[in-house]
Amino acid sequence: MWSPAPPTPSEARAAYDVDAVFYNVELINHLKSLPGDALVHVLPRTGQFPDARSYVGKYSPDYPLEKTGSAVTEQHLLPALQQTRLIKDSFEIALIRKANEISSRAHEVVMRVLGLAVQGKIKQDSNSRPLLPAEWLIETEAEAEAIFVASCRREGAFHQAYLPIVAANDRAATLHYCCNDKAFSWGPVADKRTHNGGHLTSFVPERERGSVLAPQVLLIDAGCEWECYSSDITRTTPVGNGGKFTSEARAIYDLVLEMQQESLAMLRPGVHWDDVQLRCHEVLVDGFLRLGIFRNPEVSHAADLTSQDNLRRNILTSGLSSAFFPHGVGHSLGMDVHDVPSASKPPKTGKYFVPGSNPSDSSAGGHESFYRLLRLRLALLAGMVVTVEPGIYFSPHLLAPHRNSIYLDTTVLARYESVGGVRIEDDVLITENGAENLTTVRSETAWIETVCAGEV
Repeated sequence: MWSPAPPTPSEARAAYDVDAVFYNVELINHLKSLPGDALVHVLPRTGQFPDARSYVGKYSPDYPLEKTGSAVTEQHLLPALQQTRLIKDSFEIALIRKANEISSRAHEVVMRVLGLAVQGKIKQDSNSRPLLPAEWLIETEAEAEAIFVASCRREGAFHQAYLPIVAANDRAATLHYCCNDKAFSWGPVADKRTHNGGHLTSFVPERERGSVLAPQVLLIDAGCEWECYSSDITRTTPVGNGGKFTSEARAIYDLVLEMQQESLAMLRPGVHWDDVQLRCHEVLVDGFLRLGIFRNPEVSHAADLTSQDNLRRNILTSGLSSAFFPHGVGHSLGMDVHDVPSASKPPKTGKYFVPGSNPSDSSAGGHESFYRLLRLRLALLAGMVVTVEPGIYFSPHLLAPHRNSIYLDTTVLARYESVGGVRIEDDVLITENGAENLTTVRSETAWIETVCAGEV
């Protein structure tokens, strides 16, 4: 009466593509039929999984699993299941592809609604009736999330793969910002507009006639799931300023896009994920030197090539770039968004700074902090699906310990801090000879600005 009826065995078999489905009671009978020397594999008693031993003891107290005469082990089943999830077959890839197509369209829908508003093409009826979807504006994080989720659900994707991250302004510097309850900033750009006027929930303050959206970024990290398989996509778009990035935001966006493009070009079987992570930090350091955020403390004029190489190496080994790019460049993707860390990051694996290894063996890897938060530390294999999601963030608490770095020009840095953060994320299949990007929403700077300005 209170909930929908559970599926029948035949319905469950069809829905979940398994070989056989039985009622719980049949498990007891099957266990009783096993030969005495059988080895029974069960999942560990962690609270995350069904406890076969407790279940058998509850429903067959006179015949607990431990007294069947069979050996019982929890050492092998879970690792085997997790290892198989690293490599996707064609059926799984098709589901991830479908989730990506739906989520990609949802990201573009949000951008196009922003663009229609810039062009003044969203007209709201002044009558007392509720606003219709075609009349919805996006002026808060919650409104952006609502349109994204609605777009997914309209296409039959009823569940998000994870809580969407919808962060405007300098809130985009928070990696897993899931509040999604603040209004966009209006009027002149101001630093640290994170308190939402003292209001705890989504609130659009009254605006004077003629006020406009302040230039800011809107970072949306969101993806639906399709038949239990995930997508995980991030786009960072301009809000205000006529749908265009400010010069500082565009410079950071272009640099993150370069980090991602360099990463994508590397992907093929045999490439170690540590090297992809390292390449992102190298591109970031080179870009910050061009922008002047990083500097050469030894000279005030352009250094020769040898000096520049040494400078780059010194900055990398200092770990300073981790203050701006603190997370891993990506992770395995499948039924879970992080699918699954125990298999994608086994203990004491990696190419650089492996726990217990000689630090001198990692001298080419930059700094230990680059790898501390990686969720994948393996050489890539055909059939893996991974996210590629570099980012640059201006987080006050991450920057605080580094503001006195000899390599940091704080005067130049101050011009960029109001950007908040930029991340670009696609889902990528590793193929036999390279990689295929499963994410279809575009990310080129010119295209993003054209759409968010309502020009196409």
